[in-house]
Amino acid sequence: MIRTDLIAPVSELLERQAKRFPGKIAYSDAYRAITYTDLETETRNLATQLKAHGLSDGGAVALWLPNSVDWVVACFAVVRAGGLCVPISYDSTKTEVAYRLEDAACDFVITKSEKVAMLDAIAADGPDPSHRIITDGDTAGPVLALGDLLAQRAAGVELTADDIDRVSYLVYTSGTTGRAKGVKLSTRGMLWVTASCWVPISGLSEDDRVLSPLPLFHSYALNLSVLSILAVGASEYIMEKFSTAGAIEQLSKGGFTFMPGVPTMFHYLLLAAKEQGSKPFEGVRCCVSAGAIMPGTLNNEFESYFGVQLLDGYGITETSTMVTMNWPGKYRVPGSCGLPLPGLAVRIIDPVSGKDVEFGDEGELICRGPNLMHGYHNKPQETAAALRDGWYHTGDLARSDKSGFLTITGRLKELIIRGGQNIAPAEIEETILLLDEVRDCAIVGISHETLGEVPAAFIVAADCEIDADSIRAFCRERLSGYKVPEHIHIVDEIPRTGSGKIMRFKLRDLVE
Repeated sequence: MIRTDLIAPVSELLERQAKRFPGKIAYSDAYRAITYTDLETETRNLATQLKAHGLSDGGAVALWLPNSVDWVVACFAVVRAGGLCVPISYDSTKTEVAYRLEDAACDFVITKSEKVAMLDAIAADGPDPSHRIITDGDTAGPVLALGDLLAQRAAGVELTADDIDRVSYLVYTSGTTGRAKGVKLSTRGMLWVTASCWVPISGLSEDDRVLSPLPLFHSYALNLSVLSILAVGASEYIMEKFSTAGAIEQLSKGGFTFMPGVPTMFHYLLLAAKEQGSKPFEGVRCCVSAGAIMPGTLNNEFESYFGVQLLDGYGITETSTMVTMNWPGKYRVPGSCGLPLPGLAVRIIDPVSGKDVEFGDEGELICRGPNLMHGYHNKPQETAAALRDGWYHTGDLARSDKSGFLTITGRLKELIIRGGQNIAPAEIEETILLLDEVRDCAIVGISHETLGEVPAAFIVAADCEIDADSIRAFCRERLSGYKVPEHIHIVDEIPRTGSGKIMRFKLRDLVE
């Protein structure tokens, strides 16, 4: 079941695929495509150049690039050189970039010329990586050109097989509740998910051509859209950014067989296709969703309209992405995120007593397996709180039926307690999203003088008028009275992380 042959050092996988598929396109974007042979050569060259310019074992390299082939090449090269890959969102603010550069103690940063001015501003009163590598534009002084480093191997530098058990990736959490934490991940943990989930469950193989709109700086994309593509020898087109129109344009060209995404992406694709009367997923055999909770209604409507299986799963950065996954076929529970991955132990416990709850009861999800993080960077107390006796405490609330299907019901910290009654935001959100006039929705707990907290709904309208009273009436028909939103706010968009998680603290700041 678990494809252990896929769990190998990045250098070994690069050499393996260069021999198996020398002329095959591995990754492509709007600007260039790279074969497996050239991928092996360019990553080897860059790895030797990094070492020649002083990258030490475990030295941190920030990848501050948009989604691109260059991003993938740089990532693999850093790992081959024995360095620590630190992905940073290309849209990050000065403060966010400075925090990551300082927290990870980055020696190198790979970026584009348009970010040099911001690096100068950061260096004026903060961290200043000793080496800057840019992918475009003129270079001068300490700035190096990526193209030059890719073109030639550094003389006298030898590479050894990279250690799959060392920390090779420092992926910062989405930060839905505050400042992000650096999660320490290994190649073994990442590829274990490939071997136990993407290949045996969703069927990812060398025959697939993947369309990836995912942000590569997140663990979900790093795992599936970067490492797993290499491990199986597939081909992938990388979108620089997701847009509904852009994804439909690419899909309409045909040839794609597999597409990962987050629920909001599939939601907008379904709405747009229905409006256009089009079905751009022809030829696609499978879509997979993770990063946020997938409403059961969305899953059913997507599969019914497009005739393509949409397999939903649950994952988090601290577990190298996936914990559970729905298998293909008809044996799925609506609204469930599926079954635990083979080889992964999962429990649902009472967060107070630590004892396992009964089937059907809500509790905190904890898990144990080869894909667990090595800890949080520079945060021993947070690490000790999250990793206890070999179990990772997710902070997510869940239920399990007697067949083992798990349903995520919310977050411990997001749980709204109204006059002693517990309310899971996801339950209200899924109810409101049943309305045709609602495009997106988020529920947030708002302070109340006597009840402690009450639920407030933030709603994005679907090009029509929204009546607050009718929404409350709709909720009363389907939910207990204490779960009906006390306040309803119409907003232009729901703030989300790149992986689709709702940043509830930003919504709360709008009204408190």
